[in-house]
Order: sequence, then C-alpha cells, then structure tokens
Amino acid sequence: MNGAATDTRYGPVQVQITVRAGKIVRANAIDYPQSSGRDQEINSYAIPQLDDETVQAQSAQIDTVSGATYTSDGYRTSLQSALDAAHQAGVL
Repeated sequence: MNGAATDTRYGPVQVQITVRAGKIVRANAIDYPQSSGRDQEINSYAIPQLDDETVQAQSAQIDTVSGATYTSDGYRTSLQSALDAAHQAGVL
C-alpha cells in the first residue's frame, strides 16, 4: 500500500507499507528529498530509522529523527495515509 505523497519544505515524502497477516512487515520511503548533498546526508540516516521504527511500532506513532524534522513529519503523514488505505482494504 502506498501512502499519499506529502509535500515538505524540501520536497515530497511518500511511504509504502507491506502488510502480511494483519501486520506491517515492511515500510519503505519510496520518495523523499534527495536533490542536495545535505538532503542526501540527512535522509541516508533518517529514512532507515523511520522505516525500522514503523515496523516496530505497527503504527504512525513514531518519533521524529533528530535533524530530520521535515522528513519525519512528511513520513508520518504519508504513513498514516497508507495505514488508512490498508484499513479500508481490510488488510490491516
């Protein structure tokens, strides 16, 4: 399930989740700011943390990654829309 792309100050963030047996087994940011070296530096550590924390939390109630506030906020918003879609489809 793909969440809606969420615009942030530095570009869009979009999250995809994989659900099996009613559980989130994988979360993956499929779009996020990468245009500048600084974006790449921040998101190279922030995105894996957000992906991992999503699977652990099984919800959009995840912490903001220090130094990546805009990406974290956009990630949570897109993740929530993916979760909503999964609930609507009856898979979560």
